[in-house]
Amino acid sequence: MSDFFNDLMVGLNEAVAIERGELKGKKTVYEIQPVKNYTNSEIKQIRNSVGMTQVLFADYMGVSSKTVEAWESGKNHPTGTACRLISMLENKTFETLPFVRKMATL
Repeated sequence: MSDFFNDLMVGLNEAVAIERGELKGKKTVYEIQPVKNYTNSEIKQIRNSVGMTQVLFADYMGVSSKTVEAWESGKNHPTGTACRLISMLENKTFETLPFVRKMATL
């Protein structure tokens, strides 16, 4: 038989054993922190701390540069997903994202 079939059978046999109580199933528990809200000055400081221009920051965020300008001037505020992406910049974990590629270190 194929490796795929063998792996599938192993998984199914484990599932049956777990259901019968013969094996203990694995469980992962996550705690999701509340979304942090950012002030206009925090956004600008975070953007500058990672060396991004407003245009590059807008590309990273998936918004227009006008939106970034509005956030930094305090006219509008990012919410939800945008705040999660900003927190990744703040915590310097943005380079692990699949859509971020380091081109050079200057």
